[in-house]
Amino acid sequence: MISTSLPPTWPGSATSWFIDWAANTSPQQRLQAIARLSDKEALALASLWELRARRDQLPPRATADGEPWLQWLVIGGRGAGKTRTGAEWVRGIALGLPGFAQKPVGRIALVGESFTDVRDVMVEGVSGILAVHDRFDRPLWEPSRRRLQWRTGAVAQCFSAEDPASLRGPQFECAWLDELAKWRQAEEVFDMLQFGLRLGDHPRQLITTTPRPVPLLKRLLADPRSVVSRARTQDNSAHLAAEFLDSVVSRYAGTRLGRQELEGELIEDRPDALWTRDMIERARVTQAPPLARIVVAVDPPAASHRRADRCGIVAAGIDGNGRIHVLADETLGAARPAAWASAAVALYHRLEADLLVAEVNQGGDMVASVIGEVDATVPVRKVRATRGKFLRAAPVAQLYEQGRVHHVGAFPALEDEMCLFGPGGLDSGRSPDRLDALVWAVTELALKPRSGVPQVRRI
Repeated sequence: MISTSLPPTWPGSATSWFIDWAANTSPQQRLQAIARLSDKEALALASLWELRARRDQLPPRATADGEPWLQWLVIGGRGAGKTRTGAEWVRGIALGLPGFAQKPVGRIALVGESFTDVRDVMVEGVSGILAVHDRFDRPLWEPSRRRLQWRTGAVAQCFSAEDPASLRGPQFECAWLDELAKWRQAEEVFDMLQFGLRLGDHPRQLITTTPRPVPLLKRLLADPRSVVSRARTQDNSAHLAAEFLDSVVSRYAGTRLGRQELEGELIEDRPDALWTRDMIERARVTQAPPLARIVVAVDPPAASHRRADRCGIVAAGIDGNGRIHVLADETLGAARPAAWASAAVALYHRLEADLLVAEVNQGGDMVASVIGEVDATVPVRKVRATRGKFLRAAPVAQLYEQGRVHHVGAFPALEDEMCLFGPGGLDSGRSPDRLDALVWAVTELALKPRSGVPQVRRI
């Protein structure tokens, strides 16, 4: 591990030693080290990107196999600093800075969704290429020729993803591709660019994008020649408006849109799954109405060792109109019976539920007795699975399609299981414990004949 303290005298420019040091320290550690510098040294460091950048914003050295990387994918949420990362990388390779390039790169391609995006975001934007240079190193920007030219001889040409044919002919050493997941002709544009990346000792490309489940991006993520850096919007909070963080981030946290646009997650559906992300988003509400009944459903694990299945614990209620509202997912990891029973009983009391539903296929009467040991006053209905998980889940999914089930807030882990569960189960091979508990709760509330409707109450 490299020392987190700076050398006694500072050389005044970015060196290989500094790149190593910056890559192995946090922003807080770097700022603490500045306190020990002279005023002159501190001023020399003030504008260095390597000092202020997060680790995910610094160029990788190699792939996981130790080989030179072909593409560096910077996957992040809105405002996570992707544009700044791209602009600084272009600056570094154009000037031949240590840690970026061994010598200045001669020919660079800048490709955005449209030429307007390239100009307004990648080049002239507040975090764009011109903004990250000081006045001595800033390249000459020729908008009419759509190119940048540095004093080192490096030239960057601008291209629009709306015009794949424009990439026929030119050749490059490096390329920066911005928001690739939004390109309408992504496959064709990317293919044309690959034919042009044929100069220098190590042609390579940086791809900055908010993820979407497009085939090209998924292939690149799986490519062993790729290195992936990820960043959330929250990681760049020091440079974002507090009101944005308070309103937008809190509003969309946990939803599909929030996980994609803020967390930088690649969210996709399984083609043969019973649920889709859109179906769940349509079912989302911010609060539940007065409810007639509330149940807590438990799907206990067969064992309690660390590799055992989770214990699914999900609560739901039904209103006077027969609509189901999923209220909580408090599923536990592999836990001993006393632990999951205590968690289920605590949720029962907190929501003032009417019933605790427990699957007894794995534990038989032991399941009910463990719950009774925690609190003998809690009513328990024992249920036993007589059909496969997919067949039991299908009627519940139909209620979602009919708009009769709502999620009060967001339950990312549960919703992932729902959208990745098909006829053969989950792709991971794990048991869908959260989903099982959800199915038992909804079945108890809406799919069993029941006489009379209790008086509704608020939670």
